[in-house]
Amino acid sequence: MCGRTACALGADRIRRACVYCDNYGRTRQPEWRDADKYSPSYNKSPQSNSPVLVSRRHFEKDADSSERVIAAMRWGLVPAWFREDDPSKMQYKTSNCRSDTMMEKLSYKGPLIKGRRCVVLADGFYEWQQHNGKKQPYFIYFPQPKQEMADGKDDDDKEWKGWRLLTMAGIFDCWEPPDGGDALYTYTIITVDASKGLSDIHNRMPAILDGDEAIRKWLDFSEVSTQEALRLIHSTENIAFHPVSTIVNNSRNNTPECLVPIGLGPKTETKVSTSSKMMLDWVKNKSPKKEEDDLPRWSSQFIQIAAPKRTSAGLMHQWLKKEEGDPCAKKPKTQ
Repeated sequence: MCGRTACALGADRIRRACVYCDNYGRTRQPEWRDADKYSPSYNKSPQSNSPVLVSRRHFEKDADSSERVIAAMRWGLVPAWFREDDPSKMQYKTSNCRSDTMMEKLSYKGPLIKGRRCVVLADGFYEWQQHNGKKQPYFIYFPQPKQEMADGKDDDDKEWKGWRLLTMAGIFDCWEPPDGGDALYTYTIITVDASKGLSDIHNRMPAILDGDEAIRKWLDFSEVSTQEALRLIHSTENIAFHPVSTIVNNSRNNTPECLVPIGLGPKTETKVSTSSKMMLDWVKNKSPKKEEDDLPRWSSQFIQIAAPKRTSAGLMHQWLKKEEGDPCAKKPKTQ
């Protein structure tokens, strides 16, 4: 399953990280809808707003269905047919939907038939491994490219070389209050049987769309039928993961420490993978800062260095001490 994610990039960098080629071969960056409703977080839980990719045609009937927009939607699908005046009155959880039963349940089958497919964006997601009555959290994400980044400001015209966002298949719907008011867009994440590499942590995982062609097919509901799109829903082995601190257990804790690798057991040195090393460097070198759109963001500087001799937890404590004056990095926030 998937009950917690991290998405710490600011709105503009998410847009740059989602660059794609349209049907005419032009490089495009999807535009935002309701970017002001999105807040970056190292620890997102259901009911919070997250960035999702959708076809522009869902909002503009004459638009090319292959064009993409990013929308801030609430996690936890509220079906269009729900007739209560308050969506919080729903009696069942819809943050995840199982791939093997989603075509049997009206809440998910209805939106799917209407082509309401989306791609949920995140740095990665958290999952908890149960062992001897205890739960150990892990952070799970795409392996990151082994390329160097130069120091300096982001160049909007250059190819995105920052963190590769995890792209998870989802379903969305639009609920309108019976007595009138603003429409509420919500989504659910499709889950599948866990891949072999993840099965020791949990028996379920999100359906991950690996590569732009898979994303294109999932989003383009006009050209790609529901039946064809569902062939994209399966597990993948193209993932990386590492154990993290139990600080992430409380969704109110929103600091970089949530996703930093830790060692398991006494006197254990963390064996840091290349992707985890890149994450450590990213968090170590630059704190999330308020930028022009007043959103905290990660640095996009991926300067690869030799493997640290100190533990990753030690690096994080050093970084937090260094950034002690930064309230964004120091204080946990409520979703």
